[in-house]
Amino acid sequence: MMPQGPIAILAGAGQLPIQLLGHLERTGQDVRILAFRGFAEAELQRRAHARVDLLDLKTIMSTLEGWRPQAVSLVGAVRRPGFSALLSAYSLLRNMHEVREVIARGDDQVLRGAVMLLEERGHRVIGAHELAPDLVASRTLTGAQQPGADDHEAIAFGLELLASLSDFDIGQGAVVDRRHVLAIEGPEGTDRMIRRVRGLRQSWFGLRRREEGGVLIKAAKRGQDLRVDMPTIGPRTVVEAAKAGLAGIAIGAGSTFVLEQEETLRTADRLGLFLIAVDLPWMEKPLG
Repeated sequence: MMPQGPIAILAGAGQLPIQLLGHLERTGQDVRILAFRGFAEAELQRRAHARVDLLDLKTIMSTLEGWRPQAVSLVGAVRRPGFSALLSAYSLLRNMHEVREVIARGDDQVLRGAVMLLEERGHRVIGAHELAPDLVASRTLTGAQQPGADDHEAIAFGLELLASLSDFDIGQGAVVDRRHVLAIEGPEGTDRMIRRVRGLRQSWFGLRRREEGGVLIKAAKRGQDLRVDMPTIGPRTVVEAAKAGLAGIAIGAGSTFVLEQEETLRTADRLGLFLIAVDLPWMEKPLG
């Protein structure tokens, strides 16, 4: 039997926390929103049951203690604070040397450290995909357009690239044209990476030409904890890909959120881009 108590959403930036809240409300779930100041969207800030600074760990823990949630979910993007700020905040609750080691290992380890703190205080941490599986790309997701031979080559090469980068805690996406890597996602996120490609192409060729081609590949890293950092795309991603002259988008089946799925597919069809979900070789059991 599911334990009593609300579901607590620790909400960062983007539309995913808003869509998750809507899904939980439609299904009659009791929800509490703890919104991070400076990150959560204005709409969510207004509806939040509490607002807190990202590094105010004492207030976060005391708020959750008061709510006594059945589960906690970390949803939405946040910018990683500086090393010293993280060290100061985490050291209030953990050994200084241990915290320094965790932070130095990269963003994935910082996220896992946050999960560890929550679990040590008796909270069950679950992913948004467990709360709203309908938001996750199924293996059958596809738009009206289909990839060509060059696109399939780019997808295979892009997956090989992302698999090889998984151990280095680099981003979840890349833009590839056949076997030519145009960009790898860094801390700036997917949309800004695509804009980099657009800027490069404009500087190389002048005005963008639709026939330039290339594919955005977006996928979870090998060993990634999907509870706290699941790849996400939406209509805006498709628009940015079209502006950059890409032929389409390939995402990891069962391990990628698609925000406003119907609108995302319609946008891809309208702009002439393919959108498909592909199995990731390094995921033994994809979700969904």
